[in-house]
Amino acid sequence: MRKWLPLLTICTGTLMLLVDVTIVNVALPDMATNLDTSFTSLQWVVDIYALVLAALLLGIGTVADRIGHRKMYIAGLALFAAASAASGLAGSPGILIGARAVQGVGAAAMFATTFALLNSSYQGRDRGTAYGMWGAVSGAAAAIGPIAGGLLTEHLSWRWIFFVNLPFALAAIALCVSVLPEDSQLRRTPLDWAGMATFTTFAGALTFALIRANEDGWTEGTVLALFALSAVAIIGFVVAESRVAHPLLDLSLLRNGAFVGALVAGFALTAGAFAYLTYASIWMQSVLGMSPVESGLASLPLAVASFITSASIGRLMHGSRNWLAVSLGIVLTGAGGLIVALQLGDGADWKALVAGLIVSGVGVGLAAPTISSTAMAAVPMERGGMAAGAVNSARQLGFALGIAALGSLFSARIGSVLESHAVPGSDQVGHAVAGGQASVIVASAPAGVRDALESTVRVAAVDGLRTTALIAGFLGVIGGIVAGVLIRPRPAESPEPEQVPQTEAAPA
Repeated sequence: MRKWLPLLTICTGTLMLLVDVTIVNVALPDMATNLDTSFTSLQWVVDIYALVLAALLLGIGTVADRIGHRKMYIAGLALFAAASAASGLAGSPGILIGARAVQGVGAAAMFATTFALLNSSYQGRDRGTAYGMWGAVSGAAAAIGPIAGGLLTEHLSWRWIFFVNLPFALAAIALCVSVLPEDSQLRRTPLDWAGMATFTTFAGALTFALIRANEDGWTEGTVLALFALSAVAIIGFVVAESRVAHPLLDLSLLRNGAFVGALVAGFALTAGAFAYLTYASIWMQSVLGMSPVESGLASLPLAVASFITSASIGRLMHGSRNWLAVSLGIVLTGAGGLIVALQLGDGADWKALVAGLIVSGVGVGLAAPTISSTAMAAVPMERGGMAAGAVNSARQLGFALGIAALGSLFSARIGSVLESHAVPGSDQVGHAVAGGQASVIVASAPAGVRDALESTVRVAAVDGLRTTALIAGFLGVIGGIVAGVLIRPRPAESPEPEQVPQTEAAPA
């Protein structure tokens, strides 16, 4: 039994960091009311965590090679716990967003060291078993996040979605000290400071631009400047990576079609399948009047379908069939979004989501377990860790940018529908509805127009959600086709065997 204690502490950290990607979704309406926050602030509460995780994952992995993976993992757990406590105690949106950013740093430190710790703790058949258990726990995060968030928010407070991390983090730290092996060899690889700085600037400026565009307009000076900064930063990243001896990302890998296809698939998976569900949660609670628990349970079909698919046929979709699992899976996640968009009529309720979520769940179950292994099999063995880190970064970046871009569409479409119904201050009302304040807006209206306003708000909100699901669906379908074309082995190629048995988390 003792030999599995390292796996227990690694899985505990992984479960916490992945659950915290989605656990916030169902608590957003309560946060909006309690902190009197704006829609933009709500976007940042969700987005900043995934953004920091994506931006720092590769860089922190390099630091961990220098100081030790065990030390970095313990530091990540401690930082994650401290930031969780600060998030739960936050008295303003700004403090909460800042604490969530620090949480993302801790999560990156844990995630970047996971595979190295598993490899150093287990050998042979035990290593395969450990990866399988880690994958199962990671996949469970898809179901646990929304449901746990709903239960804690409804029966305690939204603050407890953060406080609940503390006992688990402390227990994991205690286990780390006693059961994780010390690093036997440390790599003195030079740090790629220029790469880390330019990539972080690119991701942050682009996300900020997408969120600000919702409030200020796409042609406003600050928004255009942020887009320009992101373009300059990504060009700077390419230049930096081409000139350093030990880059975060070896640019020669981008000449490998299968590797690029895996990056496209990772980005499309989270941007297409999960980002719009944040706004579905806001719609269900603030417009339909569902409880946080009910809202969390509404997303269960995706998680159940994903688990069943991965457990039943996912093991058959490896090796030479990797490309088919990834491509078909991503296309199905997009098809699920399109089905949701078709089902969302003016009088729709949560049941309009079910069929599409099941289809998306089947797609996630096919694609998620094979994306990183596809990337790793496509590159030289010594670049396997870099490939896996790059794909995980693409997935987190897909979620962060998806939240930002789809949020702007969600709010803008709501405002447009309200304007077409001659609602005064339609832009401001649209922002409030998108930010979970529909009931407050309706309650504050004069009694004579309250019923009409409530009906209009319901029509506008469902139309906004339909637009986000439609765009997410097209992104998934197109992304899946592109990934399949890039990954599919050419007739002259002989597929390489996978280097590491690995299963991945659905929303990560």
